[in-house]
Amino acid sequence: MQLYLPIADIPVNVLLILAMGAAVGFVSGMFGIGGGFLMTPLLIFVGIAPAVAVASVASHIAASSFSGALSYWRRRAIDPTLALVLLSGGIVGTALGVWVFTLLRNLGQLDLLIALSYVVLLSTVGGLMFWEGLRAMLRIRRGENVPLRRSGSHGWVHGLPLKMRFKRSKIYLSVIPIIVTGLLIGFIGAVMGIGGSFILIPIMIYLLRIPTSTVIGTSMVLTLVTMLFATLLHAATNHLVDAVLALILMVGGVTGAQFGARAGQKIRGEHLRLLLGLLILAVGIRFAVELVIRPEDLFTIRETGGAG
Repeated sequence: MQLYLPIADIPVNVLLILAMGAAVGFVSGMFGIGGGFLMTPLLIFVGIAPAVAVASVASHIAASSFSGALSYWRRRAIDPTLALVLLSGGIVGTALGVWVFTLLRNLGQLDLLIALSYVVLLSTVGGLMFWEGLRAMLRIRRGENVPLRRSGSHGWVHGLPLKMRFKRSKIYLSVIPIIVTGLLIGFIGAVMGIGGSFILIPIMIYLLRIPTSTVIGTSMVLTLVTMLFATLLHAATNHLVDAVLALILMVGGVTGAQFGARAGQKIRGEHLRLLLGLLILAVGIRFAVELVIRPEDLFTIRETGGAG
């Protein structure tokens, strides 16, 4: 069943896109993170232009994060003050990311930047997560106790100035690393079309030592607002958001997430980290292979925007 995508300017198989949305939703539900790091590459692999894939997936991530953020808000598992400080950096980072995105698109270098960014980021993060999960499994098999990092303990980050008290999270922390973290996640999300939860959550837990009771819900608020802002900016400046594509992905994603959440409850934590690390690493390697394989067409002609 073929459907023409007006912004992507290509026909696609609706069942294939639905299946991709469901598969990524399943992964998101299983691991408890946004699926942008997987959805954007999959769209690129099936022929969607990288610029359209990034812009359209941003809207998909925003919609997916809304229900999750609402659920955590009802359970009082979101720190509003912490979320506002994160967003003060996230909004700036998102605007900067869209500006860089537009600049590189006009220069004709956007596709290369997206590919290189995925190779570096996913290979690094995937490799680290795989190694950490493997070490945890080996410790358990040898009967060793897995060392726990206590949230709330102090590190060098807690010695920085401009401290602020976050009552819901029960921490007293400098706003500097929080703003910088928000800026980084916002920038990466706007350029690469990912929510960044798989980077943000470890930073909040292991570096900032924020209690896990408020980490996931607060990270969803940042993802929701930055991705919504990125969608609006991409639509207004680059006209790249394909609403038809995003709608199909949302339908598949919501369906798959329900099954993924149930499956994730039956798998041990270290196994989940190992599987997620392998998945992220595989996507990074796939992008690296794409960069070195000689294309069938040595050049293409594509409109990059600009004044007519």
